[in-house]
Amino acid sequence: MKRRFYATTLTLLLTLVLTSSSVLAQAVVTPDTEVETEKRAQTGMKFLSTSVDARATAVGGAMTAEMEGSSTSLFYNPASMAGMPGSFHASASVLSFITDINYNVASVAYRPGGGNYGVVGLSVISVDYGDFIGTIRANNEQGFVETGTYSPTALAVGLGYARAFSDRFAAGAQVKYVYQNIGDDFVTTQDFDAQTGGTFNSGAVTSTENYSKGTVAFDFGIVYHTGFRSLVIAMNARNFSQELSYVRERFELPLTFQIGMAFNLMDLTSMDPNTHALMLRVDAQRPRDFTEHVKFGLEYSFMQIAFLRAGFEQLGVSEEQGVSLGAGLRFNVQSIRFGADYAYTDFGLFGDVNRFGLQIGL
Repeated sequence: MKRRFYATTLTLLLTLVLTSSSVLAQAVVTPDTEVETEKRAQTGMKFLSTSVDARATAVGGAMTAEMEGSSTSLFYNPASMAGMPGSFHASASVLSFITDINYNVASVAYRPGGGNYGVVGLSVISVDYGDFIGTIRANNEQGFVETGTYSPTALAVGLGYARAFSDRFAAGAQVKYVYQNIGDDFVTTQDFDAQTGGTFNSGAVTSTENYSKGTVAFDFGIVYHTGFRSLVIAMNARNFSQELSYVRERFELPLTFQIGMAFNLMDLTSMDPNTHALMLRVDAQRPRDFTEHVKFGLEYSFMQIAFLRAGFEQLGVSEEQGVSLGAGLRFNVQSIRFGADYAYTDFGLFGDVNRFGLQIGL
């Protein structure tokens, strides 16, 4: 009876997501031209769309269908956290993204009461966009004067919960506060030297306006082991939030729907799955402001100690982002589990992107 209930629930949820994706995938018709157009660059706080975990990135970000997850599942599918081995897991990662944008990422998960109450987790993403030179328009030869440097930042802090309702079905959710500040702007009520071609006069500044914005967003997900060998299917929806207003423009967060599957290809051979495993991971993604595309990756493991990974996140739709490669190591010291991961991504003209991550579990 329970199996039938879980299977029916999963079918209904997948049908809902497929229907929603189909509706959202329709081309936009503008009222003034009645010409079909494609939506691009219609969302803000795009740092939420970046894959931050080294292991996940190395397999193309295709981590929706992960049955035995960890605290890092909060960045992909919170439902996977329910299958976390042990009672505690923590991770820390750094990402040197394109144009000198730096990410610092951390997560922690805890299973209270021996698993009878599910798994709770905390995730943090902090982004440093570097230093920029501020300017104000002026009637000089350059047309502007410099007002000093400013440093845009972004932050996302989430609290998640996941629970396994059987050994084959789990669901999870995360609520997070997301914030972005792209600096201050000077507001003056009097002329200053710059208007006559001079230098910026800070004494003429009467007030400043802070260009920051924060909101609450939600992530949801389910994961289901089909019972056919190691085949796992799952879905998630990330970055649900209200529409925001920034100065005169309105925007939404990068809402994304994903359906994924994972399968150990060694199940099709006679090799010992405890010695060799080759996981195929495939995600179909529907972003709010980007072309629908498929992510896929392969992860080979030897005795669940050494890992080699490869993947592609935006095959056929990205002109710059290319293949991702990575490696990982897992080992135990008595009852403590340690892990280290590395991922490399080719970003074409923007150069290479490197991610590093460390994990610990009990």
